[in-house]
Amino acid sequence: MSLGQHLVEFRGRLVKAALAVLVASIGGFLIADVVWSLLAAPLMDVAHTSGRVAQINYTSISEAFDTKISIALTIGIVASSPIWLWQIWAFITPALMRREKRFAFGFLLTAIPLFLLGCGTGWWLFPHVVELMTSFAPDGSTTLLTAKYYLDFSIKFVIAIGVGFDLPVFLVLLNFMGVLSARAIIKGWRWAIVGITTFTALATPAADVVSMFLLAIPMLVLYFLAAFIAWIRDRRVARKLAKAVA
Repeated sequence: MSLGQHLVEFRGRLVKAALAVLVASIGGFLIADVVWSLLAAPLMDVAHTSGRVAQINYTSISEAFDTKISIALTIGIVASSPIWLWQIWAFITPALMRREKRFAFGFLLTAIPLFLLGCGTGWWLFPHVVELMTSFAPDGSTTLLTAKYYLDFSIKFVIAIGVGFDLPVFLVLLNFMGVLSARAIIKGWRWAIVGITTFTALATPAADVVSMFLLAIPMLVLYFLAAFIAWIRDRRVARKLAKAVA
């Protein structure tokens, strides 16, 4: 294909992806109030359980509408992800070799479910985080949060946990690309434990360590699973090299 033909194909796939996001965002706009009430529920529970005042405020005329649009767009991007990911995949696939296609397909096949699992874990932990962080306020005080700040905090928290669950996939990908060996992954297990526990401690500042370990344990299991997969792959490569030399 010529450059012009590639640009035409790129435009077509971009339009399809944008339409998918737009349609899903319209649906997200219809349920944005329900999602917002679920996100705000932990903060409202603080007011009921502690007796303190906790409120979400809108500091500008358009902030309520902007918040609803942000929720709708986030829902639209997530809900339409199978469509726009497929458009990206279909556009780049012709340029990949068979081996590269296997790597890319395997990466997507594992990274997407793990990311969604991590986001689900973040959603489950979010109320506990809100409860703890607001509990540091003294009795009789008032917790006033802007809608924009509260929404940004909740989205970033959930996404951060999702990305954390995808880190082992990157380790396996680097191993398959020949950048990182299984021995290097296993050798760094102490640093991995320190890094994962630090990450979970920052991401789940709960009053006890139960929530931290509930998140750290599956991440550590995924890390050592990545090391095991890399070890199997390195053994196969070593056998092939030995046969080639022989």
